[in-house]
Amino acid sequence: MALRSQLLLVLGLLAFPGTVATSAEPGCLSCHGSAADVVEPKVVVDVEGWKRTVHGAADVDCGTCHAGHEDFPHEESNPATVCGECHSDAVEGLAGSVHRHVDDGGPRRPECRSCHGPVHAMRGVEDADSPANPKRLAATCAACHADPALGSRMGIKLVQPIAAYAASVHARSVAAGGKAATCSSCHGSHDIRSADDARSRVNRKNVPATCAQCHGDVAHTFESSVHGQAAARGIREAPVCTDCHGEHRILGPADKGSPVYASNVPRMTCGRCHGDLRVTEKFGMKSTAVAAFADSFHGLAGKAGDLRVANCASCHGVHDILPSSDPRSHVNPANLAGTCGACHPGAGSTFAIGAVHVLPEDRASAHPAVYWVRILYLALIWAVIGGMALHNALDLRRKALSPIVRPIVAVAARRPRMSIGFRVAHALLMTSFVVLVWSGFALTYQEAWWAAPLLAWEDRLGLRGGLHRVAAVVLLASCVLHAVHLAVDRRARACIRGMLPAWRDLHELRERVRWLLGARTDMPRSPALGYVEKLEYLAVVWGTLVMAASGFVLWFDTWSLAHFPKWLMDVATVIHFYEAALATLAIVVWHFYAVIFDPLVYPMDTAWLTGREAPGRTLERIEATIEPAAAEVPGRDTSE
Repeated sequence: MALRSQLLLVLGLLAFPGTVATSAEPGCLSCHGSAADVVEPKVVVDVEGWKRTVHGAADVDCGTCHAGHEDFPHEESNPATVCGECHSDAVEGLAGSVHRHVDDGGPRRPECRSCHGPVHAMRGVEDADSPANPKRLAATCAACHADPALGSRMGIKLVQPIAAYAASVHARSVAAGGKAATCSSCHGSHDIRSADDARSRVNRKNVPATCAQCHGDVAHTFESSVHGQAAARGIREAPVCTDCHGEHRILGPADKGSPVYASNVPRMTCGRCHGDLRVTEKFGMKSTAVAAFADSFHGLAGKAGDLRVANCASCHGVHDILPSSDPRSHVNPANLAGTCGACHPGAGSTFAIGAVHVLPEDRASAHPAVYWVRILYLALIWAVIGGMALHNALDLRRKALSPIVRPIVAVAARRPRMSIGFRVAHALLMTSFVVLVWSGFALTYQEAWWAAPLLAWEDRLGLRGGLHRVAAVVLLASCVLHAVHLAVDRRARACIRGMLPAWRDLHELRERVRWLLGARTDMPRSPALGYVEKLEYLAVVWGTLVMAASGFVLWFDTWSLAHFPKWLMDVATVIHFYEAALATLAIVVWHFYAVIFDPLVYPMDTAWLTGREAPGRTLERIEATIEPAAAEVPGRDTSE
């Protein structure tokens, strides 16, 4: 069989002597035209397929790449060695590229055919079947760059860039037939260099120019920004395009996974540098700006997923960021009213906007009113809640040391405590208060498990904020109902008059404290409305007024910014938060003890349901000591 093939080859060479002139020259194809005719070289050329290749269509003859093969037998040749005769620029670029330094001890060193395909099947880049076609280029590069083993062996740090690129907005656009960046758009085609090479297209100083190939207008704006100017001066901390948008996994601003998604900008993008103390100290920037923004309503609501609130870019700009001292800056004092007015029409029209990124505890930058209101509230919380906790702890200790046997009394026989009007108002107050606490603190403590159900809907429905405002209206409605009840019911008014502080309250408190401290052996009698009830009622009235006033300032923020200085809103924010903390702690420490954990009423004083006083509460009011004694005379002062 071999002899027959050799005879055919000799006859073919005799019939067609000389150098092969065309790609269809039968002198070569007599051996390489079919597998049956191949003798030594293991190369079979698909004649019809060759005609559709970029070289076959250009009628490039075999001898162009396989010179010196006129004689038989001939040695194998490497066509890549002669590519430079026609593609000198590409070969020169490849010679200086990072690919020419690849030496993994195997066949993985990139050659022309590694990216363009087999020699006799090479297609033009515009051909959909070409490995270098934009739609297939990522997969071609992935042959090496998606191989973790090769990356580890060659010291390539990024071993999965292709997977990242596949998820990008660029890859999706290319797959859809659009024109967008591919691997070669950013890294180059043949003269690919490592990022630390100053000549590389992806070297930090060259990144803006690389991106400008497609985003010229944006790049021009960036060049004049504070970041662009710093980057041009070679300041390595200055961000370039890839620092904010990412490198391979570049996503659109509407994609939740993008660093420039509205709620991600403060933490993932701007916060990386402006929240880094080393960077802020080096360039004299405010070190608390990121923390102050995160503590603000904008920062908290944005972190929760609310896309309507301002983020860093909303006020400072996107690519045209300039220092506040620049008259063109969005945050220049002369431009603040217009910047804030984009969301809050009229803001700054009466008063200057004033300091923005301030922490209430930062005495140097916060308004004095903001700083001292916070200090006073912290002292008040420690004093009030600490005193309540101590009072209840001593009360529990005394009652635990002297157990009380509570009588079993039918509900109908218990002393009336709350009429239906009081109970309805209490139910509305109780329900709205719980919702207000839940929805309010969920904004501040977003990582807590109990906040998750509310915040899961924040980016679509704004459930938390809406629920908070509805609960506020219900609480105010309970106050209105309470006022109407007092206006129409004489007995209700008489009851509330009994809530007014009197001198005898001090006497009751003194005797109670003596008993708590062990200076008195018998438990003093408590009047129907003692200091415990009065403190609760007055605290509810005070807390509701304060929370309503500060809440309305924050709720109607646009009106507030148009008529008041911004520091007043900062004061309202501090008051609203710390008053809420004080009220919540007071309910848990004082009210819950009085109606749940007090041994005289445990497990619960059900007056809010039945309207009748708990048997244990009645016992406290009519007993002079722990032992049974004479009953209380109606209308008589029994505090002694």
